[in-house]
Amino acid sequence: MKNSKNFEPLTINLWFNRNAEEAAKFYTSVFSDGEILSTTHYGKEGQEIHGMPEGAVMTVDFIAHGTKFVGLNGGPLFQLNESVSFIIKCEDQEEVDYYWEKLGEGGNPESQQCGWLKDQFDVSWQVVPNILYKLLSNPDKTKTGKVMNALLQMKKLDIAKLEEAFNS
Repeated sequence: MKNSKNFEPLTINLWFNRNAEEAAKFYTSVFSDGEILSTTHYGKEGQEIHGMPEGAVMTVDFIAHGTKFVGLNGGPLFQLNESVSFIIKCEDQEEVDYYWEKLGEGGNPESQQCGWLKDQFDVSWQVVPNILYKLLSNPDKTKTGKVMNALLQMKKLDIAKLEEAFNS
């Protein structure tokens, strides 16, 4: 089916208990293109269903890293987990370090492994240098195996160590 001229790319909905606005402000501060687009509030209607007080933030629409998100304050019914993560492809170690530090701040260090982390809102991120894709797609399985073994020992990915493993 062909999309109409009013086509809008996918928007990712993130369900939060009651801190969608705080999360949106955090993400828009981490990403240089971050912007809060709009905020809606709960009215008195439906309180017996949603349990939110009148005037509480319901949704926050925002842009982060070129992607549109909606943060929904939906209560404790659903929880975020690692089955969905967002991949940030990084050009260099400086970019890897920046996103790792910013997104990892306040998150659980025990959830950090192989370039994955969970932030303070339990959203999962993969902070991945672009070179990793090149190294792992090399036809030399011995080299790619060495890269994979090195990667599996890391929390934050280290480009120099990945390249060293590839070239050893």
